[in-house]
Amino acid sequence: MDALFTSAVSVSIAELGDKTQLLALILTCRFRKPLAIIAGMVLATLLNHLIAGYLGIVIGQWLQPNITRWIIAASFFMVAIWALFPDKMNDESHSAMRYGPFLATLITFFIAEIGDKTQIATLLLAAKFHNIEYVVIGSTLGVCVANIPVMLLGYYHVDKLPLQWIRRGACLLFTGLGIYTLCS
Repeated sequence: MDALFTSAVSVSIAELGDKTQLLALILTCRFRKPLAIIAGMVLATLLNHLIAGYLGIVIGQWLQPNITRWIIAASFFMVAIWALFPDKMNDESHSAMRYGPFLATLITFFIAEIGDKTQIATLLLAAKFHNIEYVVIGSTLGVCVANIPVMLLGYYHVDKLPLQWIRRGACLLFTGLGIYTLCS
């Protein structure tokens, strides 16, 4: 259960203010079909994080435990620094919107998650916990916990979120995970 809880909390915090959260808002405003967008987001995240989790397990088994621990800790520290900087949307994310809400969300979320903080966190957590099922379920839940409220509340309230403080909190969380990894 540590893998599930840690993954869900870490990823939900890392997702706050992330480009995929902005993408969820854009898709919701564009299509006005939250259920289709949620379904596309969940499937895209699940597929993307399954790949990341599998790679994390493979990397975790391939490297010696002591080396893995240092790599994971250093990566958590890098993600902590990365969390301090806001993400920006690019024009490539908008090209898939012609496919309808479900497919547009599936395609854009999958692409947007490649190399994203949450995908890297999923890879690292899978390498740390050696439990792909709980890590992927937790990280997918974390993405949903962070994105679904944004989608449902809409653009009226998003501008009132203290994103700078949220980024700082994510930085502290990943720094804590790095320290915990080094100490365990």
